[in-house]
Amino acid sequence: MASLWPWLAVASLGALHGLNPTTGWMLAAGWGLRSGDRARALWALLPIAVGHTASVAMVAGAVALGLSLDRAAMQALAGMLLVASVSLHVFGRGSQPARVGAGHAGLALWSFIMSSAHGAGLMLVPALMPLCADGPPGLDASEAGPFTLALLAVGVHTVAMLAVTGLVATGVCRGADAGVPLLRRLKRAHGHA
Repeated sequence: MASLWPWLAVASLGALHGLNPTTGWMLAAGWGLRSGDRARALWALLPIAVGHTASVAMVAGAVALGLSLDRAAMQALAGMLLVASVSLHVFGRGSQPARVGAGHAGLALWSFIMSSAHGAGLMLVPALMPLCADGPPGLDASEAGPFTLALLAVGVHTVAMLAVTGLVATGVCRGADAGVPLLRRLKRAHGHA
């Protein structure tokens, strides 16, 4: 059972990241609400997964290869990407009106930036260390290799994050769908009072 704890930690951190509105559920819910289709909220999970996985895999790969990472440098990189993204959005549009939403690439970039800025991959380092050294139960770490184990951990983490992100985003859409008629009824009742 002791060798399961790092895997549970990896999955739990993924679920925790899924609850964080800055890592995607808020934007996924926005896609669903804007289109009026909860399925759009679920489709938004794909670019969110790409960005989050890229950020976490960068750290997991470094841990598996025995490289050290500088948190301040990673956060500075994420900050520079955020400033560049905002600058392009604000100043790069010329006479075109601003778009309300981001496309798939913008959502993936946002996910990468937010995951890197709050240290999503760095949070996994304490769980990755024993995984890369010991491996999963019933598998010798030398058989799988630390890089393979790190990628497996990134997969477990991402699946847990996406499950929670999807549940929250579709729950918000479902709540909004139920709340709009209620608000209309309240407005009509208030108007007649």
